[in-house]
Amino acid sequence: MTDAFVHAQSAAAFLLAQTPLRPRIGVVLGSGLGAFADDLLDAARIPYANIPFFPRSTAIGHAGQMVIGTTTGVPIAAMQGRVHLYEGYSAQEVAFPVRVFAGLGIRAVILTNAAGGICLEYKQGALVVISDHINLQGTNPLVGPNEERFGSRFPDMTQAYSRTYRDMALQSARKLGKTLHQGVYAGVLGPSYETPAEIRYLRTIGADLVGMSTIPEVVAARHMGLNVLAISCVTNMAAGILDQPLNHREVLETAERVKGDFIALLQAVIAEIAAALGE
Repeated sequence: MTDAFVHAQSAAAFLLAQTPLRPRIGVVLGSGLGAFADDLLDAARIPYANIPFFPRSTAIGHAGQMVIGTTTGVPIAAMQGRVHLYEGYSAQEVAFPVRVFAGLGIRAVILTNAAGGICLEYKQGALVVISDHINLQGTNPLVGPNEERFGSRFPDMTQAYSRTYRDMALQSARKLGKTLHQGVYAGVLGPSYETPAEIRYLRTIGADLVGMSTIPEVVAARHMGLNVLAISCVTNMAAGILDQPLNHREVLETAERVKGDFIALLQAVIAEIAAALGE
């Protein structure tokens, strides 16, 4: 952890040298949701393998490149794919890209993911703004010596997910005539899907969604004072809700089916956040 700040700054400097754009919003695109970055204008596309110290995606549905470009006239940095704890990365490595976002000068982060629906009101393909989370991943990216240049030892997580940004997302969805839910996300380690008994437990403790990502990135972002919006795509109903087995192909197929609504919502909310940032 002692070199994390220097490494993040080095990676950010490398990325800034690839483009004249100076993004102020960072977007992480989860499983099957990378299509959003395909349409960015004036885009520089940099494989993670080329970025100093940057972890590489191995999960299916994660292209593994940083795209810096514009959407609705707003310069952003978009990650086409993330890394996960279940790939063997540490929580610090999973959070590293968000550290790089901060080094780019980004102050707002939009995280997306594919999630299993626990709340019975959700249907496959639903989009859900995360209002809070439950960390069941067994780790935290802040474990170990604290790097004061990132933030304080004990960051507050009361507003882990910005209420202002959530309201912006809900308002944007209404303008688009789309339904957008709010819910609590439970993060688990994976990569095996949850058992029906685990899903019953998660519902009992207040979870509406379950997934294997996002939480380390949120913790790191709040550690550095970055504001966070997170949106889940319910790509499958969780174990035991429907009488059928779970598979990753279904996740990718559902993400592909809803990508039009997803892209429209992201574009709208990015414009709102940029206006709030004074961009």
